[in-house]
Amino acid sequence: MSRHDFPISRRTLLRGAGAALALPWLEAMAPRAALASGTASAPVRMAFLFMPNGVHPKFWTPEGTGSDFSLSPTLEPLADVRDQITVLTNLWHRNSNTGDGHYVKTSGFLTGTTINKTVGIAINCNGTSVDQLAAQRVGGATPLPSLELGTEPVSSGVDTNVGYTRVYGSHIAWRGPTQPLAKEINPRLVYERLFRAGKGSADAAREGRPLLDLVLDDARRLREQLGTTDRQKMDEYLESVRALEQRLERADSPEMNAWQPRAELNPKARPAETIPESHAEHVRLMLDMIVLAFQSDTTRICTFMFGNSVSNKNFSFLDGVSGAHHSLSHHQNEEDKLRQYQLINRWHVEQYAYLLRRLSEIPEGNGTLLDNSMVLFGSGLRDGNRHDPHNLPLVLGGRAGGRLQTGQHVVCGKDTPMSNLFVSMLDAFGSPVDQFADSTGPLKEILASS
Repeated sequence: MSRHDFPISRRTLLRGAGAALALPWLEAMAPRAALASGTASAPVRMAFLFMPNGVHPKFWTPEGTGSDFSLSPTLEPLADVRDQITVLTNLWHRNSNTGDGHYVKTSGFLTGTTINKTVGIAINCNGTSVDQLAAQRVGGATPLPSLELGTEPVSSGVDTNVGYTRVYGSHIAWRGPTQPLAKEINPRLVYERLFRAGKGSADAAREGRPLLDLVLDDARRLREQLGTTDRQKMDEYLESVRALEQRLERADSPEMNAWQPRAELNPKARPAETIPESHAEHVRLMLDMIVLAFQSDTTRICTFMFGNSVSNKNFSFLDGVSGAHHSLSHHQNEEDKLRQYQLINRWHVEQYAYLLRRLSEIPEGNGTLLDNSMVLFGSGLRDGNRHDPHNLPLVLGGRAGGRLQTGQHVVCGKDTPMSNLFVSMLDAFGSPVDQFADSTGPLKEILASS
């Protein structure tokens, strides 16, 4: 029985006792006519990565424009995916120019709106974020309409320096003006959620059984129906899931950081889920969750916050850094603080580059998972010392299924609305809008010519 006789539904799940895992995009899921004509296409995904506290402006902007540009010192980690990115200069959110400090720049990052000043529960961002607008239109096509991730819990209380509730600084995804979406910060719980999304309970994991083991029998049966290429994709997918599960086990249990033969481990001795002690590993695990979510088509829309507004995460784990993020962003033009600030910026770009590379390594349709995605990385501030919302530091990666033109540095007119970028992204996502927030039209420079 060949895959041509029995094409597989895009919603096929690998099932086991209490677990269900979605499949990657396979040729067997494409309509036979499309496969024969070479027009089979994979879905487009959309992700937004938010970095708090701005950047050292001097080391951010590339030299040159269009396709003839050189990456800046901060953006150098993107060298091996240079052809898959667009660096954007001179975009801003006019509506974030009101209000002091970070909060309006964070909550308005994906809405293009301003926030109501409040110290209590009467929060209002006066808009819907671009990710949630997309989710409202196409989210029903996947088990999860969207996935919201981060590394720091929601901040409580009031920032007395500026008179805003800290809740505003903990969210970039807004379902509506008064509905910020809670983000998950525990990688283990994200992993289990991806299994539960397929109506698997994931209870077995809490009894010490790896979730992947529960669906392997179903995977073997399905594998027999696949062609050679799809079998290879399936094997690589399951291997990547296994590797991720093993990393989660190490993160959950400090005593498992030292290697031991698996037979000597007692899974039931694993303590309750914890946040990884290493911030670097925490971030990498969350980025790998985005890869798994997109590869399995559990969702096509994701947001990730490297940190909340005013995040003072200590970055002493980096060579040459001995302080905390927010403190160093208020550098007062001191040379040593600026140097450390730039190293933190560069580290964040390295993580973004890691995600793009991971997506680029996964074949899908006529290209890769990155070819079928668009991943925006940026901050709601330019220079953290000045809280400057002009000329935001932004990079867009991926070709959105061939709808975006990449490998370029686009220098827009001064103070071009960032909402114009969102209009273009929604168009490339297949959910076009006439206007978003204060947009004045699409960014034609990033759209591929038809």
